[in-house]
Amino acid sequence: MSNLHCRRVTRSDVAREAGTSVAVVSYVINNGPRPVAPTTRDRVLEAIKKTGYRPNGIARALASGTTRTYGLVVPNISNPFISSMAHALQQEAFAHGQVLLLGDAGDDRQRELELINNLLHRQVDGLLYTSVDRHPYIELIQASGTPCVMLDRVDAGLNVSAIRVDEQAAAFQATQHLIEHGYRDIAIICGPEEMLNTQDRLSGWRQALLQAGLEVRNEWIFPTTYTREGGYLATQQMLKGRLPRALFATSELQAFGCLRALSEQNISVPGQLALVCFNGTVESEYNVPSLTAVRQPVTMMAKAAIEMLKNGNGSCCVQEFAFDLQVGESCGCSPERNKLKR
Repeated sequence: MSNLHCRRVTRSDVAREAGTSVAVVSYVINNGPRPVAPTTRDRVLEAIKKTGYRPNGIARALASGTTRTYGLVVPNISNPFISSMAHALQQEAFAHGQVLLLGDAGDDRQRELELINNLLHRQVDGLLYTSVDRHPYIELIQASGTPCVMLDRVDAGLNVSAIRVDEQAAAFQATQHLIEHGYRDIAIICGPEEMLNTQDRLSGWRQALLQAGLEVRNEWIFPTTYTREGGYLATQQMLKGRLPRALFATSELQAFGCLRALSEQNISVPGQLALVCFNGTVESEYNVPSLTAVRQPVTMMAKAAIEMLKNGNGSCCVQEFAFDLQVGESCGCSPERNKLKR
């Protein structure tokens, strides 16, 4: 049988080795639909071991019309919020008998396109997707006929299913929390201004200030990348001018970078500068000081996203979830209120 190792072993090879028909080999591999005598089954199993046969799961899946795989494309898996969402999606996909294939774009739009093409070529049963710059390749995915669920807000004109929270309302509440502390001078570190979620978060910050009769100071708007480095550099820029009393960072990573820059200048949080952020994870709870942060219900959102892919009938469905402002120490709330639950 040495010649078999030069090519892929087939069920016919197993049948010849076991002295049975190909159909009997199939019955053993699939555990049916017809019964096989124990001695014959043992011969087939021994032949499988001897020939090194491996069932072609992909071919079998395609014959049944499904690959039992989903694709997940994200901007950067090192982001704690994205990794927490990916973990929840993987858990939920596995519970439904699906394998989740991860595509990490590394904040590169061209790589994002290549990942999508690769996953579509593999004929995944559906795509879960967050674009690097919030300008997703929806037309490409829709042309393939592959179901897709976006994991954040997209232009309604794209006619694509999505799960999301109301980021404008969340930003409003986070800023309002700072105002309720009595802070009047409140700056914002946001994402690139052309991105839809940046616009939502900026709008929420503005609305909270205006509703409280506070001035919206354009010089206290610091657009940057949604990264630690972005938050660090934006804070350095902020420190060149008059220091605000409070700050809304529109991502947890930006908040981490901000804290580093403030620490280098011996500026205490919340003593000299109060801080809240968006998209908090467990990292926010264990930071010192613990961060007051908007939290998204990632487990519930993951369940809904997988359900959309499973039961989607081609129609567009957008599901919005309630967010939560988890209070930490960084805003100035009392430590007793913010102790971790043991």
